[in-house]
Parts: sequence; C-alpha cells; structure tokens
Amino acid sequence: MGFGDLKSASGLKVLNDFLSDRSYIEGLPGVKKPLGQYGPAGVADTTSGPVPASKDDDDDDDDDIDLFGSDDEEDAEAARLKEQRLAEYAAKKAKKPALIAKSSILLDVKPWDDETDMAKLEECVRSIQMDGLVWGQSKLVPVGYGIKKLQIGCVVEDDKVGTDILEEQITAFEDFVQSMDVAAFNKI
Repeated sequence: MGFGDLKSASGLKVLNDFLSDRSYIEGLPGVKKPLGQYGPAGVADTTSGPVPASKDDDDDDDDDIDLFGSDDEEDAEAARLKEQRLAEYAAKKAKKPALIAKSSILLDVKPWDDETDMAKLEECVRSIQMDGLVWGQSKLVPVGYGIKKLQIGCVVEDDKVGTDILEEQITAFEDFVQSMDVAAFNKI
C-alpha cells in the first residue's frame, strides 16, 4: 500500500489516479500513520522522505510558537512598562493642585416689615464670616406694599459651607430677618 515516490512522475500519477474518485486520502483528524500506509493497495512504498514524527515529538514544535498564549518575558516587560506609566501619571497628578468644588448662591433675605432698617440688615448678613465664604454684590428688590428684600450673592466652597448653615446664621438675626430663601444655586 502506498503511492510510491511522490517526487517522481510515476508516484504523482498514482496519487492523481487515487484522488480522481475521492476528495481526500483517508484517516481521522489527529491520527497520523506512516506515509506508506496511505494510498491504493498493491503499490510498493518507496517513499524516501523522513518518517512522520510521532505525537510526542509534535508537542516540542508546538512549544516553540504559542499563538494564543503569552511569553513570560513580554509579560514582565509589559508589567514593568505599565508600572512605570502609572508612577509617572501619579507624579504628574500629585503636582496639580486639587480642584475645589465651589458654588455661587443668590440669597433672598426678607425683612419683617417696611420699617426694618435694610442697611443694618445687610450689615448683619455680611458680618457672617466663615472659611470658604465670600460675599458678593447685593441689591434691594421690591416685594410689595413698600417692602423690599435684600438679594445678596456669595461664593462658597462646597466642603466647608452649606446653605443650611447660612440659613441658620442669617435667620439668627431675629430683629431684622423674617426668612431666607435660596433664589439661585450654581456650581462653579
């Protein structure tokens, strides 16, 4: 059984004749036989090529090229490069000053009546001093019946000053302030 010498014209003719009515030679996937065991019966095996390697020998060839795995040296280099870039990023980020979250707040401070001294009311409100609080412009806005409210702006650091603290301290001036509302609140 066999095809003969496939390097000669006669061996190729035997192979061509054999494949004229077949789409493949024979065999199961992964099962290898010596080349002389394939082909038509009655043809002497005159293959001069090397005998196919056994299954154990093929494992050595597979170790040389690992298409889906990874090389330990490349992994170590990639890990080192990643650590270096992370360290550079951390150093760069440490040099930048941290952004402080701030808000712009517009407050409406309402007096008790039209006889309340609005200049004194504004003076009381501006007397509130806290770390992270900066008072801005103010104006008197008519409400009705001769009553005006104080509309005053401020900028606060969100971590240090909240609207509830401002309301508590402003409404503590009970002689002048009836109530306080937040008219506008914007993040900066």
